[in-house]
Amino acid sequence: MTFPDPGRAGVAAVRIRQGDGSPELSAPAPAAGRLSHTVFTGDEGWFTYEQWAREPEPDGSEFHLYRSARRPDAPPAGCVVLVSVAFDSPDEARLKAWVDTIFEALADSRPHPGGISAHFHLSADGTRVANYAEWVSEAAHLDALGETGFVGSSPKFQVAQAFPGLVGSTVRRYRPIGHLDVADRTGTD
Repeated sequence: MTFPDPGRAGVAAVRIRQGDGSPELSAPAPAAGRLSHTVFTGDEGWFTYEQWAREPEPDGSEFHLYRSARRPDAPPAGCVVLVSVAFDSPDEARLKAWVDTIFEALADSRPHPGGISAHFHLSADGTRVANYAEWVSEAAHLDALGETGFVGSSPKFQVAQAFPGLVGSTVRRYRPIGHLDVADRTGTD
C-alpha cells in the first residue's frame, strides 16, 4: 500500500479529515490543485490525508506542515499514528512552541526502533496540531508508549502535556487502504 510523502515538494496545504465507521473508498471528485488523496482506516474510525498545490477552499480541515523528522535508515512504514491536539483559542505561536517542546523531548529521549518519522502540521485556524507519524507497526507504537503513555522518557513530554491552553488530544493508529496521486494517476491500490 502506498503512503503519502508528507515532505513532498510543492505542497501548499494539507487537508486532514477524521470520522467514525467505514470510510468512503471511491476516488474523490477532481479538484484543481489536489496532488494526492490517501484514505486510512483503524479500529477507531478513519482519516484522509490530502495534499494540495495551492490553498483549497476552506472547510476547517486545512493544515500546513511546520516541522518534520525522519530516521535516515527508515524501514518501510506499516502504520500511521495520527496525534490530534486541540488548544482553547487560536495562537499559531503557541502551536509552534508546543511542537518545539515535543522536538526537545524527542531529542532528550532514546528513539524507539519502531519509529520512522514525525510530521507536525498546524491548523489554518491556529487551534490544532496534527502529528502524522509513521511507525513500522501498531505493535511497535504500543510498545513505545509503554507504561508512561509517551514515546520517550524526557520530562519535557510532561511539559507538553500540561502546556497552557491545551484542551485535549487523541492518539490513533491507522493503515492506508487507498491512495490516489494526481501526478501519476495511479488510482487506488
